[in-house]
Amino acid sequence: MYRYPEKIIIAVAPVAHVVAKLPPEMKNLLSAVEIAEDVIGCAKAGASMVHLHVRNMHGEQVQDLSYFSRTIDLIHKETDIVIQGSTGGVSELSLEDRCVSVKEPRTETASLNMGSVNFGEGVYINTLPDIRFWIEELAKHRVVPEMEIFDFSMLTSIKRLYEEGIFKKPLNYNFCLGFSGALPADPGLLAQLVSRLPEGSHWGFVHEGMRDFKLIAAALGMGATTIRVGYEDGYLPEAPGISNTQLVQKAADLVKSLGFQIATPNEARKIFGTLK
Repeated sequence: MYRYPEKIIIAVAPVAHVVAKLPPEMKNLLSAVEIAEDVIGCAKAGASMVHLHVRNMHGEQVQDLSYFSRTIDLIHKETDIVIQGSTGGVSELSLEDRCVSVKEPRTETASLNMGSVNFGEGVYINTLPDIRFWIEELAKHRVVPEMEIFDFSMLTSIKRLYEEGIFKKPLNYNFCLGFSGALPADPGLLAQLVSRLPEGSHWGFVHEGMRDFKLIAAALGMGATTIRVGYEDGYLPEAPGISNTQLVQKAADLVKSLGFQIATPNEARKIFGTLK
Protein backbone atom coordinates (compact mmCIF):
# COMPACT_ATOMS: atom_id res chain seq x y z
CA MET A 1 0.00 0.00 0.00
CA TYR A 2 1.38 3.43 -0.95
CA ARG A 3 2.12 5.80 1.92
CA TYR A 4 2.67 9.52 1.65
CA PRO A 5 5.57 11.08 3.55
CA GLU A 6 4.81 11.86 7.16
CA LYS A 7 6.52 15.25 6.95
CA ILE A 8 7.18 17.67 4.09
CA ILE A 9 10.43 19.63 3.89
CA ILE A 10 9.99 23.16 2.55
CA ALA A 11 13.27 24.44 1.11
CA VAL A 12 13.92 28.00 0.01
CA ALA A 13 16.44 29.24 -2.57
CA PRO A 14 16.34 32.98 -1.83
CA VAL A 15 18.82 34.48 -4.32
CA ALA A 16 17.86 34.78 -8.00
CA HIS A 17 20.23 33.71 -10.77
CA VAL A 18 22.74 36.42 -11.68
CA VAL A 19 21.23 36.73 -15.17
CA ALA A 20 17.63 36.64 -13.93
CA LYS A 21 15.51 39.69 -14.64
CA LEU A 22 13.23 40.28 -11.70
CA PRO A 23 10.37 42.77 -11.95
CA PRO A 24 11.34 46.30 -10.81
CA GLU A 25 9.42 45.92 -7.56
CA MET A 26 11.43 42.81 -6.61
CA LYS A 27 14.98 43.28 -5.35
CA ASN A 28 17.52 40.48 -5.68
CA LEU A 29 19.14 39.91 -2.29
CA LEU A 30 22.93 40.22 -2.26
CA SER A 31 24.22 41.42 1.11
CA ALA A 32 24.75 38.98 3.97
CA VAL A 33 22.35 40.96 6.15
CA GLU A 34 19.60 41.01 3.50
CA ILE A 35 19.89 37.30 2.80
CA ALA A 36 20.03 36.37 6.47
CA GLU A 37 17.01 38.49 7.40
CA ASP A 38 15.09 36.96 4.51
CA VAL A 39 16.05 33.39 5.45
CA ILE A 40 15.06 33.97 9.08
CA GLY A 41 11.64 35.16 7.91
CA CYS A 42 11.35 32.09 5.68
CA ALA A 43 12.25 29.79 8.58
CA LYS A 44 9.53 31.37 10.70
CA ALA A 45 7.07 30.80 7.84
CA GLY A 46 7.91 27.08 7.63
CA ALA A 47 11.14 26.59 5.66
CA SER A 48 13.41 23.95 7.20
CA MET A 49 16.25 24.14 4.64
CA VAL A 50 17.93 26.97 2.71
CA HIS A 51 19.84 26.52 -0.55
CA LEU A 52 22.77 28.95 -0.76
CA HIS A 53 25.58 29.56 -3.27
CA VAL A 54 28.95 31.11 -2.44
CA ARG A 55 28.55 34.51 -4.11
CA ASN A 56 30.02 37.99 -3.78
CA MET A 57 28.14 41.29 -3.60
CA HIS A 58 27.81 41.30 -7.40
CA GLY A 59 26.05 37.93 -7.32
CA GLU A 60 29.04 36.18 -8.90
CA GLN A 61 30.13 32.79 -7.62
CA VAL A 62 33.51 32.95 -5.91
CA GLN A 63 35.93 30.74 -3.99
CA ASP A 64 36.14 33.02 -0.94
CA LEU A 65 34.02 31.56 1.87
CA SER A 66 34.07 34.61 4.14
CA TYR A 67 30.84 36.13 2.83
CA PHE A 68 29.09 32.74 2.80
CA SER A 69 30.18 32.08 6.40
CA ARG A 70 29.12 35.55 7.51
CA THR A 71 25.65 34.92 6.09
CA ILE A 72 25.40 31.65 8.02
CA ASP A 73 26.58 33.40 11.21
CA LEU A 74 23.65 35.80 10.93
CA ILE A 75 21.14 33.09 9.98
CA HIS A 76 22.08 30.86 12.90
CA LYS A 77 21.64 33.65 15.42
CA GLU A 78 17.89 33.14 15.11
CA THR A 79 17.20 29.79 13.42
CA ASP A 80 18.66 26.30 13.14
CA ILE A 81 17.49 25.93 9.52
CA VAL A 82 19.44 23.31 7.53
CA ILE A 83 22.17 24.88 5.36
CA GLN A 84 22.44 23.43 1.86
CA GLY A 85 25.42 24.34 -0.28
CA SER A 86 26.02 23.54 -3.92
CA THR A 87 28.35 21.83 -6.37
CA GLY A 88 26.59 23.72 -9.14
CA GLY A 89 27.60 26.98 -10.74
CA VAL A 90 28.76 27.66 -14.26
CA SER A 91 30.84 25.00 -16.00
CA GLU A 92 33.73 27.45 -16.44
CA LEU A 93 34.52 27.28 -12.72
CA SER A 94 37.03 24.67 -11.54
CA LEU A 95 35.75 21.51 -9.87
CA GLU A 96 37.18 22.77 -6.57
CA ASP A 97 35.48 26.16 -6.87
CA ARG A 98 32.15 24.56 -7.63
CA CYS A 99 32.17 22.63 -4.35
CA VAL A 100 33.83 25.20 -2.08
CA SER A 101 30.65 25.54 0.03
CA VAL A 102 31.14 22.05 1.49
CA LYS A 103 34.28 23.27 3.27
CA GLU A 104 32.12 25.49 5.51
CA PRO A 105 31.61 23.25 8.59
CA ARG A 106 27.94 24.24 8.96
CA THR A 107 27.00 23.08 5.45
CA GLU A 108 25.00 19.90 6.01
CA THR A 109 23.84 18.97 2.53
CA ALA A 110 24.73 20.07 -1.00
CA SER A 111 23.11 19.85 -4.40
CA LEU A 112 24.94 17.42 -6.71
CA ASN A 113 24.16 17.51 -10.43
CA MET A 114 23.97 13.99 -11.81
CA GLY A 115 25.01 14.55 -15.41
CA SER A 116 25.56 16.97 -18.25
CA VAL A 117 22.58 18.65 -19.88
CA ASN A 118 21.73 21.37 -22.37
CA PHE A 119 20.95 24.66 -20.67
CA GLY A 120 19.70 27.35 -23.01
CA GLU A 121 22.19 27.59 -25.88
CA GLY A 122 25.02 25.92 -23.97
CA VAL A 123 25.92 22.71 -22.19
CA TYR A 124 26.04 22.36 -18.42
CA ILE A 125 28.97 19.99 -17.95
CA ASN A 126 28.91 17.41 -15.15
CA THR A 127 30.86 14.31 -16.23
CA LEU A 128 30.98 11.09 -14.22
CA PRO A 129 34.61 11.78 -13.16
CA ASP A 130 33.46 15.25 -12.03
CA ILE A 131 30.63 13.72 -10.01
CA ARG A 132 32.97 11.18 -8.39
CA PHE A 133 35.30 14.01 -7.38
CA TRP A 134 32.44 15.95 -5.76
CA ILE A 135 31.12 12.87 -3.98
CA GLU A 136 34.56 12.34 -2.45
CA GLU A 137 34.70 15.98 -1.35
CA LEU A 138 31.24 15.77 0.19
CA ALA A 139 32.18 12.57 2.04
CA LYS A 140 35.42 14.14 3.29
CA HIS A 141 33.47 16.99 4.88
CA ARG A 142 30.53 14.82 5.97
CA VAL A 143 28.09 16.65 3.72
CA VAL A 144 25.12 14.68 2.36
CA PRO A 145 24.35 15.03 -1.38
CA GLU A 146 20.97 15.91 -2.82
CA MET A 147 21.05 14.41 -6.31
CA GLU A 148 19.78 16.90 -8.92
CA ILE A 149 18.12 15.13 -11.86
CA PHE A 150 17.45 16.98 -15.13
CA ASP A 151 17.03 13.96 -17.42
CA PHE A 152 15.98 10.29 -17.27
CA SER A 153 19.51 9.08 -18.05
CA MET A 154 20.73 10.53 -14.76
CA LEU A 155 18.80 7.88 -12.85
CA THR A 156 20.98 5.30 -14.59
CA SER A 157 24.10 7.20 -13.52
CA ILE A 158 22.90 7.18 -9.91
CA LYS A 159 22.37 3.40 -10.05
CA ARG A 160 25.85 2.92 -11.50
CA LEU A 161 27.53 5.10 -8.85
CA TYR A 162 25.59 3.38 -6.07
CA GLU A 163 26.73 -0.02 -7.35
CA GLU A 164 30.31 1.30 -7.32
CA GLY A 165 29.83 1.82 -3.59
CA ILE A 166 30.51 5.55 -3.49
CA PHE A 167 26.91 6.53 -2.76
CA LYS A 168 25.42 5.65 0.60
CA LYS A 169 21.81 5.59 1.74
CA PRO A 170 19.62 7.50 2.24
CA LEU A 171 19.65 8.59 -1.39
CA ASN A 172 18.09 12.03 -1.76
CA TYR A 173 16.63 12.45 -5.26
CA ASN A 174 15.57 15.86 -6.54
CA PHE A 175 13.81 16.31 -9.88
CA CYS A 176 14.52 19.64 -11.59
CA LEU A 177 12.09 20.47 -14.41
CA GLY A 178 11.61 23.57 -16.53
CA PHE A 179 15.22 24.41 -17.40
CA SER A 180 15.56 25.57 -21.00
CA GLY A 181 17.06 22.71 -23.03
CA ALA A 182 16.30 20.05 -20.42
CA LEU A 183 13.05 18.35 -19.40
CA PRO A 184 10.06 20.72 -19.48
CA ALA A 185 7.86 21.36 -16.47
CA ASP A 186 5.33 18.66 -17.30
CA PRO A 187 3.46 16.67 -14.63
CA GLY A 188 3.39 13.62 -16.92
CA LEU A 189 7.19 13.59 -17.10
CA LEU A 190 7.42 14.04 -13.34
CA ALA A 191 5.15 11.02 -12.83
CA GLN A 192 7.37 8.94 -15.14
CA LEU A 193 10.51 9.96 -13.25
CA VAL A 194 8.92 9.07 -9.93
CA SER A 195 7.85 5.67 -11.28
CA ARG A 196 11.49 4.80 -11.97
CA LEU A 197 12.71 5.32 -8.41
CA PRO A 198 13.73 2.35 -6.25
CA GLU A 199 11.12 1.33 -3.70
CA GLY A 200 11.36 3.27 -0.47
CA SER A 201 13.07 6.30 -2.05
CA HIS A 202 12.26 9.85 -1.07
CA TRP A 203 12.46 12.72 -3.49
CA GLY A 204 12.04 16.43 -3.96
CA PHE A 205 11.02 18.80 -6.72
CA VAL A 206 12.28 22.08 -8.20
CA HIS A 207 10.24 23.96 -10.81
CA GLU A 208 12.57 26.33 -12.66
CA GLY A 209 10.73 29.39 -13.92
CA MET A 210 7.86 28.77 -11.50
CA ARG A 211 4.98 31.20 -11.97
CA ASP A 212 2.35 29.32 -9.98
CA PHE A 213 2.07 26.41 -7.54
CA LYS A 214 0.32 23.90 -9.81
CA LEU A 215 3.33 21.60 -10.29
CA ILE A 216 4.33 21.87 -6.66
CA ALA A 217 0.82 20.71 -5.75
CA ALA A 218 1.14 17.87 -8.26
CA ALA A 219 4.49 16.84 -6.78
CA LEU A 220 2.99 16.71 -3.30
CA GLY A 221 0.17 14.59 -4.66
CA MET A 222 2.72 12.20 -6.18
CA GLY A 223 4.55 11.79 -2.88
CA ALA A 224 7.32 14.41 -2.85
CA THR A 225 9.09 14.79 0.47
CA THR A 226 10.75 18.11 -0.41
CA ILE A 227 9.43 21.11 -2.31
CA ARG A 228 11.40 24.28 -3.03
CA VAL A 229 10.42 27.89 -3.62
CA GLY A 230 12.32 31.16 -3.80
CA TYR A 231 13.70 33.76 -6.19
CA GLU A 232 16.25 31.31 -7.63
CA ASP A 233 13.39 29.25 -9.06
CA GLY A 234 10.70 31.83 -9.87
CA TYR A 235 7.99 34.08 -8.51
CA LEU A 236 4.27 34.77 -8.88
CA PRO A 237 3.56 37.43 -11.53
CA GLU A 238 0.06 38.10 -10.16
CA ALA A 239 1.61 39.15 -6.83
CA PRO A 240 4.01 42.04 -7.61
CA GLY A 241 6.81 42.36 -5.08
CA ILE A 242 6.07 39.03 -3.38
CA SER A 243 8.88 38.14 -0.99
CA ASN A 244 10.62 34.83 -0.39
CA THR A 245 8.93 34.70 3.00
CA GLN A 246 5.54 35.07 1.35
CA LEU A 247 6.39 32.32 -1.15
CA VAL A 248 7.32 30.02 1.73
CA GLN A 249 4.09 30.94 3.53
CA LYS A 250 2.06 30.08 0.43
CA ALA A 251 3.90 26.76 0.17
CA ALA A 252 3.25 26.07 3.86
CA ASP A 253 -0.45 26.86 3.43
CA LEU A 254 -0.59 24.48 0.45
CA VAL A 255 1.16 21.69 2.36
CA LYS A 256 -1.26 22.01 5.28
CA SER A 257 -4.31 22.32 3.05
CA LEU A 258 -3.45 18.93 1.52
CA GLY A 259 -3.33 17.32 4.95
CA PHE A 260 0.46 17.12 5.33
CA GLN A 261 2.63 18.27 8.22
CA ILE A 262 5.65 20.53 7.78
CA ALA A 263 9.04 19.15 8.83
CA THR A 264 11.11 21.03 11.38
CA PRO A 265 14.83 21.52 10.66
CA ASN A 266 15.74 18.54 12.85
CA GLU A 267 13.10 16.38 11.17
CA ALA A 268 14.58 17.44 7.81
CA ARG A 269 18.02 16.40 9.07
CA LYS A 270 16.66 12.97 9.96
CA ILE A 271 15.07 12.55 6.52
CA PHE A 272 18.22 13.65 4.68
CA GLY A 273 20.56 11.76 7.00
CA THR A 274 22.62 14.87 7.73
CA LEU A 275 22.93 14.63 11.52
CA LYS A 276 26.70 14.86 12.09
